[in-house]
Formats: sequence, structure tokens, C-alpha cells
Amino acid sequence: MFTGIIQTLAVISTIENRGDDRALTLVLSDTTLAQAIKIGDSIAINGVCLTARELVKGGFTADVSVETLSCSTLGHLVVGAKVNVETALTLADRLGGHLVSGHVDGVGEVVSCCEQARAVIVRVKLPSALMRYMAPKGSVAIDGVSLTVNEVQATEISVALIPHTLQHTILQYYQSGTAVQSGAAAQPGTAAQPGTKVNIEIDQVARYVERLLHQEA
Repeated sequence: MFTGIIQTLAVISTIENRGDDRALTLVLSDTTLAQAIKIGDSIAINGVCLTARELVKGGFTADVSVETLSCSTLGHLVVGAKVNVETALTLADRLGGHLVSGHVDGVGEVVSCCEQARAVIVRVKLPSALMRYMAPKGSVAIDGVSLTVNEVQATEISVALIPHTLQHTILQYYQSGTAVQSGAAAQPGTAAQPGTKVNIEIDQVARYVERLLHQEA
């Protein structure tokens, strides 16, 4: 379980294809956090829960199944790409964001972004099946980042990216929908641009409420 509060960034150093699966090796920017990782730890990469299989200098290697590659953006990563990193929540941690499982529900696409004061307002188009779980002031995880839904439309939601979020997550690197793949840096003042593919995880509360209502019906 995670909170959607990104702890550091990592760079994909190697990608190894193993049949339909892949192994990713990641080097973390935070060396202290990297040293604390143990084999078997659950670590969210762009919102996807992976397991550290092997430790390397400054990071770890994790396997990514064909199922995860097919339902997330991890299949588009290339060597040199930067990713969000969050280690699993412990009972002693503060729940600064919201409960995030690391199980991606679908892939969204950035429609537009615009500056509003010191924030950037981003509109994201979601798969139609996920729109029922969206509510104004509710929570959503986008590439593992805990965000508050500002507005809900027919097929889109909008979220606000504050300066701290832009500074400490890969949202600062999105550019014309290519940064997730290439790791290229965006120009100052820009954020996620139209065409960017992002991992979406709905709020856990909404998931369980729907399940309870379905059983009662």
C-alpha cells in the first residue's frame, strides 16, 4: 500500500526482455532511500507496484509481467527515462496523500494544460469505465501521484499541479507526450502536454463503495 506522495525519482538504466515480460533496472536519485531498499520490497514506479528482485548500486531490478505491460505505461519506458518512486507505506508513516494500492486501473491521456497563478491545471481524458469513480474534490492517482480532482466532465477530469508537485515528480519532464519514453526535459514552466499517456488508479473508497452497492442490489 502507498500514499501517492512521491519520495524520489529514478532513471531506467537497463531494460531486459524476457519473453513477453521485462526486467527493469532503476537507479534512484536519493541514495539514502536506495540503500534502505531490500530484496522483496514493494516499490511503486509511476504508480505501479513492483517487487525488488535484485539490488544494484544505487537502485534495484524488478520484473514487469506481460499483464502489467499491457495495462500501464511501463511498456513504453526506454533506457534513460525518469520515473516516480515511492516505497511501501508502513504503520508508522503519515498518510499524506490517500490510500493507493499500486494496481493501475487504466491509462489516461493528457488533453490540455494551462497555467493558473503558480499552479498548472491539467485536463486528462480517462477510459469511460473509470469516469464513474471520479468526483469533484475526490482523489485520483496519476502516475502514482496523489491528486485532488478539481472538475469532472463527460470523459475528462481536471487536476491542479502545484509547484511542489512539478518540482518533485516526473510531471516536470513531460513534453509533447514523449518525455515518459525518452526522459527528455520540458522547458521551464511547462507540465504534462497533450498526448502524454499516464497511469490512472481510482480511489480505493470508491471501489469498495461500488462493490457494496452492487451486492445490496
